[in-house]
Amino acid sequence: MITILCKETLYTYNSYHMAKAFFPEAEIRQTVDEEQEPLVELVSDGGSCFSVMPDQLKPVTDQNEKKKQVTQRLYDYLSSYTGKKLAWGTLTGVRPVKLAMGRLEAGDGEQGAADWMQSTYQVSPEKARLAAQIAGRERALLGLLDYENGFSLYIGIPFCPSICTYCSFSSSPIELWRNRTDAYLDALCLELRAIGTMTKGKKLDTVYIGGGTPVSLEAEQLYRLLSLVEEIFPDVKHNRLREYTVEAGRPDSITGEKLEVLRKHRISRISVNPQTMRQKTLDLIGRRHTVEDVKKSFSLARELGFDNINMDLIAGLPGENASDMRDTLRQIEALRPDSLTVHALAIKRAAQMGQEKREETAQPRHMEISRMISDSAEAAGRMGLVPYYLYRQKNIAGNFENVGYAKVDKAGIYNILIMEEKQTIVACGAGSVSKRVYPDGLIKRSENVKDVSQYIERIGEMIERKRVLLED
Repeated sequence: MITILCKETLYTYNSYHMAKAFFPEAEIRQTVDEEQEPLVELVSDGGSCFSVMPDQLKPVTDQNEKKKQVTQRLYDYLSSYTGKKLAWGTLTGVRPVKLAMGRLEAGDGEQGAADWMQSTYQVSPEKARLAAQIAGRERALLGLLDYENGFSLYIGIPFCPSICTYCSFSSSPIELWRNRTDAYLDALCLELRAIGTMTKGKKLDTVYIGGGTPVSLEAEQLYRLLSLVEEIFPDVKHNRLREYTVEAGRPDSITGEKLEVLRKHRISRISVNPQTMRQKTLDLIGRRHTVEDVKKSFSLARELGFDNINMDLIAGLPGENASDMRDTLRQIEALRPDSLTVHALAIKRAAQMGQEKREETAQPRHMEISRMISDSAEAAGRMGLVPYYLYRQKNIAGNFENVGYAKVDKAGIYNILIMEEKQTIVACGAGSVSKRVYPDGLIKRSENVKDVSQYIERIGEMIERKRVLLED
């Protein structure tokens, strides 16, 4: 066990995640004691092994600068102790590309942004270059949007055919809610109508319907929802969106009838997400579909005319090794998706997998996941896909990252907006979070309750929260 003693909560996040990055298998405990002298102290096997004292820091008034100095000292010690360097250096946040974007906007070129990330945060040359390249691609795409007078819309459907063991999203098995999905849609439609009024005169750039698994709804329910979106928002009705995505997701919820509804309503981008093409793993993680179901759903979508299909994969699923990932990638390459998102497994406490300690749920080791990530990048390159967005998560396997690859003209704009926080996103549905972005960069949020019953019963309150956020 490693114990981290902090003088202030200011240091707890970075200290914990830095220690976890170097010792992913270790149990880590934290305490905060304002009376202690060290700003941060590491204790292992009953004795102190490292500490950062106040007089070891350069005098600064900015708390963030102070935190960066402490993090740097902790990183240097752990790197020296273990003989390892982290690919992302001292960075612990989820948006490393946002830093590179800031340098581009300040006038640096991509090489200058990469050099700055290396010198400031000890990011490896490979990851710094990746972040700078993605920032350049993101900037070109975001330049098409109207930040001040535009917005994007997220619609959440919190139902799935079953709940995957790694999932921590606010989602429920559809069969438990089948008799209340219409009531949920009633509430959702009320919220959408209110949003239409609140955003009148604004330009709607992108719409993303996610969850959950939106196509766990019946075909007629999808038709009702999409028809209402067209009725409320002129930019949808007149086909003026930059992007219209439905996270079709689980192959066991996709049917020809549902895909035809999506085509009728001019959905421009969908996802068919296998996560893995290894049947044993699919069974283990609670996905009630077969590898063949993935192939059939993808082929059906192609036959119906969808020309922008994303597929999601997860590196680090229980029991898998690099050979399993290569086999999955071989099968994905045969399908030739238009974009591929590769996630390094992140296990949250809310997920079933995060509460289990069984042998079969053990994750692959660091080097194995590293090979999976590397093989995925090579496979994406062979398919003509380039990296266009990147983010990291808490408790992510191997201290790696999630990367989206896409054909040049098929990048997911909404995915970039979520990471870069450049445009207001109005979100509706249970568990969704709206973010209003002000011209000076200030961001304010409004959250909807996660519980579906509470969302239905308190929809008036959810609408009022949004009104306060958008109309102040």
